[in-house]
Amino acid sequence: MEHPIKSTVEKVVDAVTGGGPAEIPGVPNSEPPSLEEPTEPREPLPPKPDQSGPDTFSPTGQPTGVPQDKVAQGGAYLTTAQGLRLPDTDHSLKAGPRGPVLLQDHHLREKVMHFDHERIPERVVHARGAGAHGVFRGYGAASNVTKAAFLAKDVETPVFVRFSTVIGSRGSADTVRDTRGFATKFYTSEGVFDLVGNNCPIFFIQDAIKFPDVIHAAKWHPDREIPQAQTAHDTFWDFVGLHTEGTFHTIWNMSDRGIPRSYRMMEGFGVHTFRLVNAEGATTLVKFHWKPKLGVHSLVWEEAQLLNGVDPDFHRRDLFDAIESGAYPEWELGIQVFPDTPEQMFEGIDLLDSTKIVPEELAPVQPIGLLTLNRNTSNFFAETEQVAFHVGHLVPGIDVTDDPLLAGRLFSYLDTQITRLAGPNFPQIPINRPHAPVNDMLRDGFHQTAVHRGVAPYRPNSLDGGCPFTAGAAEGGYVEVPTQVSGRKVREAPASYADHFSQARLFWLSLTPVEREHTIAAYTFELAKCYEQAIKERYLRVLANIDPVLCEQVAEGLGLPAPAGSEPLADPRPSPALSQLGRTWPADGRIIGIIASDDDTAAVGDVRQAVFEGGMVPLIIAPTGGMLGGTLPVQRTFVTARSVEFDALLVASAPAPGKDAYGARDAKAGGGSDAAVDPRVLLLITEAYRHAKPIGGWGTASQVFTQAGIPTQAPGVLLGDDGPTVLRETLQLLAAHRVWDRFPAAAALT
Repeated sequence: MEHPIKSTVEKVVDAVTGGGPAEIPGVPNSEPPSLEEPTEPREPLPPKPDQSGPDTFSPTGQPTGVPQDKVAQGGAYLTTAQGLRLPDTDHSLKAGPRGPVLLQDHHLREKVMHFDHERIPERVVHARGAGAHGVFRGYGAASNVTKAAFLAKDVETPVFVRFSTVIGSRGSADTVRDTRGFATKFYTSEGVFDLVGNNCPIFFIQDAIKFPDVIHAAKWHPDREIPQAQTAHDTFWDFVGLHTEGTFHTIWNMSDRGIPRSYRMMEGFGVHTFRLVNAEGATTLVKFHWKPKLGVHSLVWEEAQLLNGVDPDFHRRDLFDAIESGAYPEWELGIQVFPDTPEQMFEGIDLLDSTKIVPEELAPVQPIGLLTLNRNTSNFFAETEQVAFHVGHLVPGIDVTDDPLLAGRLFSYLDTQITRLAGPNFPQIPINRPHAPVNDMLRDGFHQTAVHRGVAPYRPNSLDGGCPFTAGAAEGGYVEVPTQVSGRKVREAPASYADHFSQARLFWLSLTPVEREHTIAAYTFELAKCYEQAIKERYLRVLANIDPVLCEQVAEGLGLPAPAGSEPLADPRPSPALSQLGRTWPADGRIIGIIASDDDTAAVGDVRQAVFEGGMVPLIIAPTGGMLGGTLPVQRTFVTARSVEFDALLVASAPAPGKDAYGARDAKAGGGSDAAVDPRVLLLITEAYRHAKPIGGWGTASQVFTQAGIPTQAPGVLLGDDGPTVLRETLQLLAAHRVWDRFPAAAALT
């Protein structure tokens, strides 16, 4: 099967050779605007090719076959919500041009009323998110452990995926250090299945009753509502220093895992242990994993800080642009499989403890299907903001376990939707509608959009012919696994839940030296932002129970003595799967910046086309906007470009300082420069070098590296005779994400 990016590349190559404007993602609409305001009435523009709304099903899950444009706005003329055409929407109805506004102005009343109610309550957690449509194809590899129809071989199921940050508000930035949500809605033939997970396999707490506590601690301080979207403050570290069951999740977030490069390069986990049931009724315990085809990659901390100001929408823009350019993000769904024993333990690990993982070396992840995101939303609010997930949306073959954190989530999600989406009929919102027939006997309520028939929404009945009828397992009915339940009513946890440090130590020992350096820096930064000295000292005690070197390095950065640990250090076998380094991955959808000036047109055109053909996105960076050499469109200028948006930089020449290269016009230029190269280009290159990104060039590019103080023999600095050769070498480096040799580690960490 041809990769979907191929067709996009072919279109782009046509454009490069004269067929039209280049297909760089991010064009606002399906047609370019005219210079003058249009005056000829016309129907609404169609969506862009990458955009699509929810499939058209009725509120009761029946396919309607209605084209999507028939549920969008229609008509060439402005109307009221009732379809009344309007001659004017710029002036209120008044008693004369200077007179008072009249109460009878029904258009003013409707327009302002709707505007006043455009917003709905944001999610308490996961408020900041981005979503996309796609398809899931089952491999059939899970058929021996589950009868779930959507996992059967070659079954294709529509999906909607929402990624998110946990702590910040809707208006916060994307690249903060935080846990990410990875929630997938499968529109299966047996009803909706929601896999509502995160980009970490564990959680801060073992019991859902603590969820309000951890979120209250991580959120802003209630007296000032700061800081936004970060844990670098007293209340969070106060909580996790006293509530040490969150130690593993905390070190996960302090590692590079806490700041993903993009949603496309992020793992997902179901967190909990689930119970699968096969066609014969046999049960198996599993943990769900999403493995990105592009590998697991992260930002470095300075990149993330710069991006929060330069482009706070970096992750959502990356997702949308990748889909628009045809570099469809893909993940394999996999399961770790465990025997369903009465103890629900595996290799001494309690499978019901959501603060623990099972290392992949003990239970390999078995791929069972492929997720591809291939359509962007056509309306962010209607789809991404109104999508409603629930861990209790299950299908036959998938059941829950007695994990106390999962139990609380089963209660919480429905409660949330009632407030956010104004009542119990949120499943009827188009993005939430199942793709299976619904006959639920639920009636009325806010926003009831189904028009139910019959007179007997109860069972048993005879007036509606007995319909609806119950379905046993043979008819596809959902039957909970009849597990044995017994015990005293207590508010206690199993003894196995008391181990708070061994798996955090496992994680630390599994990191490479450079990853350990970044983790030390993250702890030091976060704790240094706390005001109270006692909170810093208390958390150093926690770090001492993970690793003495980790504790000593953070203590040194805080200017505090390193305490001794209070518990014996565990001696786990490191898990290479927990490290992000050591493997190579495709470069699909990577952003390549090409620094050029007007005398480089031919060479830049060749490289630009080669980048397109490699399934990546080239962005030309030039002194000014417009067309480079009159033929190649410029996407970034020295004013607008910053190194953090590129995965690699290629230098086609040594551009002289531009006319705007002085501080009053562009602060990045400093006080100006007598150097031969524009100081903003030098900043681009030095930042990229500092962040261990591949940088290459040809022609006079060596002058740029020399003036930037970058040794041309340094790791990942590529010089060649022509652009395509340098590009090929750059792609080899991009396969490892960064030039890790540029980051030396302290001897104590190796």
